[in-house]
Amino acid sequence: MDVPATNLQTDHFSMGTEHDSYESCGKMKSKAWRALIEIGFIIFLFYSNLLMGEFERSGMGRTKGLLWAISDIFTISNFEIACVAAIIGYVLFEFLRTKF
Repeated sequence: MDVPATNLQTDHFSMGTEHDSYESCGKMKSKAWRALIEIGFIIFLFYSNLLMGEFERSGMGRTKGLLWAISDIFTISNFEIACVAAIIGYVLFEFLRTKF
């Protein structure tokens, strides 16, 4: 049994709209995951830089040890600074990524 071409096109477009909405939702989720991963990576770099600083010449990590250095860098104020810097860095890199 042959189905007229107009019915196929109408059905295809009606299904395409639902599929497009699911696809756009998936794209939004992937963008959100990408943002969270990039922000998390920037926070990781921030804390690793602080930890390395504790073991430089002027840092007290050499004499007091690793556990002291970790407890010294994981503070509320450092976390706030890391989050603000990570969001600014993410927005800046996204801007540059779309611009160039």
